[in-house]
Amino acid sequence: MIEVRPELAYNSTSHSQLRNSIMSKVTTSTLLKFKQEGKKFTALTAYDASFAAAFDSEGIDVLLVGDSLGMVLQGHSDTLPVTVEDIAYHTRCVHRGIERALLIADMPFMSYATPEQAMTNATVLMQAGANMVKLEGGEWLLETVKKLTERGVPVCAHIGLTPQSVHVFGGFKVQGRDAENAQRILNEAKALEAAGAQLLVIECIPASLAKAISDALTIPVIGIGAGKDTDGQILVMHDVLGISSGYIPRFSKNYLKQTGEIRAAVRAYVDEVASGTFPGAEHTFN
Repeated sequence: MIEVRPELAYNSTSHSQLRNSIMSKVTTSTLLKFKQEGKKFTALTAYDASFAAAFDSEGIDVLLVGDSLGMVLQGHSDTLPVTVEDIAYHTRCVHRGIERALLIADMPFMSYATPEQAMTNATVLMQAGANMVKLEGGEWLLETVKKLTERGVPVCAHIGLTPQSVHVFGGFKVQGRDAENAQRILNEAKALEAAGAQLLVIECIPASLAKAISDALTIPVIGIGAGKDTDGQILVMHDVLGISSGYIPRFSKNYLKQTGEIRAAVRAYVDEVASGTFPGAEHTFN
């Protein structure tokens, strides 16, 4: 018999809460099944055990210890100063707080410049509790992705706007708006899947390109600033809670302002993604 936790029983209409109450540990196979069944899933960044536990219990499927911590926790202007040791520390913290969610750890700037370096640093993050590592980049990463997966390290690739390349891009700019670059990004997505990546994050690209990528790939695709047609959505927790310094990006939403309570904010995010109401047109690039 399935036991529904008391705190979830009062609201049987919430698809996300009910799903969380009856499902076991989320794996890459779980996310693949969601994609195959057309079920949207949600991801959030997390950096400590307390928030991780709250997000996990409210139905978040994937937690990312992102190098965004350099900006939202450490106060830097970009993610470049973050170290492997920083990510490993926060991964250990988040790992202690979760029971269900899949835990991904970012590989920080220049920690995977060579396949050998990537394997050394990925080992540190996996031993800290990560279920998967995330790397930013396209064609140049194919050998690294292949070698990591061959050696038992699951990989989430990240293309489109890759924040570690912000100085190459000349700022945080939407990618893939012209036909040539859109085709390049689509080709990179296919090549990364062929190399062994089991998840793909696409950031700040036009919604039409994001849909083309999601439709073309067998693996689940997670979008941020990429429209509503990806298999899952990811946001930075500080944006969801309206406490980011500076400004909240166009593609995000302050759910705490909408709900007035942190757990309710997380539930609203999960349910709006599941129903297809987030992201809306106002959060999307065309």
